Amino acid sequence: MKYATLAASIVLGLLFIMASSMFFFGKVPEQKLNPEEAHFMAAFGPTGYMKFVKVFEMLGGLLLLVPKTRNFGLLCVGPVIVNILAYHQFVQKDGILDPTLITIAVLSLFLLWSERKAWAGLLR
Repeated sequence: MKYATLAASIVLGLLFIMASSMFFFGKVPEQKLNPEEAHFMAAFGPTGYMKFVKVFEMLGGLLLLVPKTRNFGLLCVGPVIVNILAYHQFVQKDGILDPTLITIAVLSLFLLWSERKAWAGLLR
């Protein structure tokens, strides 16, 4: 179980680090956006909100790589994961059955489950 938790945190951390570093280095590929996506991104771009989200992705990804800070990393990327799933469900309208989305959701839920004793204090 220890090795599975370590592997899941490394994979999830690297996914978020890769996604945020591609954004900061300007390597995000151009996509054709439908009108809903274009309106959504038009609101995110000029305000700097996307940079704010990507900073939390980078911070959370780095914290996920260190076992002692794994829970804080999950705390940083948790809202980002919820927003990613909501974006794909409600804005992009392609559902949440994409393999990458499923991987992110399953890995984060597994890490939450494996660290459930540390999170139990929040539920009491």
